[in-house]
Amino acid sequence: MPEKWSAEVTEKSDALTLEEGVFESEDPEKIAASLKRSAEKSHRRKSEPFRSAMSMLTFYINRAGKNLPASQKKVLEQAKVELRKEFGRE
Repeated sequence: MPEKWSAEVTEKSDALTLEEGVFESEDPEKIAASLKRSAEKSHRRKSEPFRSAMSMLTFYINRAGKNLPASQKKVLEQAKVELRKEFGRE
């Protein structure tokens, strides 16, 4: 069975190299910290670290769509807030 196009984008585009299972965590602070680390050390990103990290988080939320449990979507939305804090953009 072929991979979904969104998985291919995540793996092969000028996206971030993510830590495994980052979006499955139930801790928004851990998700934000992981995305920040990935964005700051990535050589694959085209824009500044904050924009790359936020874009990847938003991309994941949008692609997961209705398959994402409401509880996990809430965690990921809170991770956006934490990500802004991590980058000093409150």
